[in-house]
Amino acid sequence: MNTIKNKPLAITLIAICVLITCASVVFSSKSSAADDKKPGAPKPALAVTTAQPTQTRLPIKLAANGSITAWQEAIIGSEVNGLRLLDVRVNVGDRVARGQVLATFAVDSVQAELAQSRASLLEAEANALDAAGNAGKARTLQASGALSEQQINQYTTLEKTAQARLEVAKAALTVQQVRLKQTQLLAPDNGVISARTATVGSVVGTGAELFRMIRGGRLEWRAEVTSSELGRLSTGTVATVVAANGVELKGRVRMIAPTVDPQTRSALVYVDLPNTSAVPVKAGMFAKGEFDLGSSAALTVPQQSVVIRDGFSYVFVLGSNNHVSQVKVQAGRRLGEQIEINAGIQPDAVLVASGAGFLNDGDLISVRKKQEENKPLRQVLPAPAAIK
Repeated sequence: MNTIKNKPLAITLIAICVLITCASVVFSSKSSAADDKKPGAPKPALAVTTAQPTQTRLPIKLAANGSITAWQEAIIGSEVNGLRLLDVRVNVGDRVARGQVLATFAVDSVQAELAQSRASLLEAEANALDAAGNAGKARTLQASGALSEQQINQYTTLEKTAQARLEVAKAALTVQQVRLKQTQLLAPDNGVISARTATVGSVVGTGAELFRMIRGGRLEWRAEVTSSELGRLSTGTVATVVAANGVELKGRVRMIAPTVDPQTRSALVYVDLPNTSAVPVKAGMFAKGEFDLGSSAALTVPQQSVVIRDGFSYVFVLGSNNHVSQVKVQAGRRLGEQIEINAGIQPDAVLVASGAGFLNDGDLISVRKKQEENKPLRQVLPAPAAIK
């Protein structure tokens, strides 16, 4: 009886086991069928965006280094000898005008010598007047025979001698007047005092240097350019100069040196700089700059498309089957986010833009649109709770 009662339960369990077995078989067959659809199919290495080269015009620049120096530097020295420096009125960095008094010397000895010269002049004038009167009387008596020819010649000679001494006295007085003017040291031109050796109380000799002055306050950039590129420059070429402190100035080529240094094989190019009184640029600063040589047509690609490996530049060209080829290129000028390509690719090539640095030659990629790359991620917010 118990056996008969348990038969339906056993049949039910057997049916359930059969159903589970069939379901597992069907599921495994579907999985294997899905896997069989793409046997050994490779997966893309990276999803990237692409770009094509563009034709544009890029500026032609010639870079150079050099120093900022004074356009002309004047040496201001003493013209008088043995005088004591009484007062110094300017210092280094002061701007001066033509004719401005820079320093003064003691004038006591010069004034005394000037007074002596004036007295000598008065004496010479009196002697010249007396000699002229005697010579005139002698000439009036020449016809009468009262005086011999020799005596008349003597009076005439004395007259000429007295006149010569008068001229000497006048010249001596002029010299002393000039010395009196030289007791004031004047600026020969407008400019900036760049050095000072004048010390109050010192006795200086003739020609001793007391000041140095940058004429007109003008500065120039002396760029060193190799002899091979010297022919690309000419008078009037615009240059952009960046000083060591970051100040940027615009200038023009004033002159190109006629000789080349045999040691460095480079020549100096003199570039006039604008008035630098309002900017912190000083003579002696190092500066780098670029000469503007115009512009030329160029084939450019985005900067992110160029990959540097082992010291060489490469781009990845997209093929028809979405495989990329690593191509070596010659990079040239750079303007913003664009780089010039001189050789290696065709103008109609399709290049990998973003993600090029992670690829290798022959990789399979998937191309996505640039809009998708820049599309912001949407923030998923939880649904608002229902109002109870």
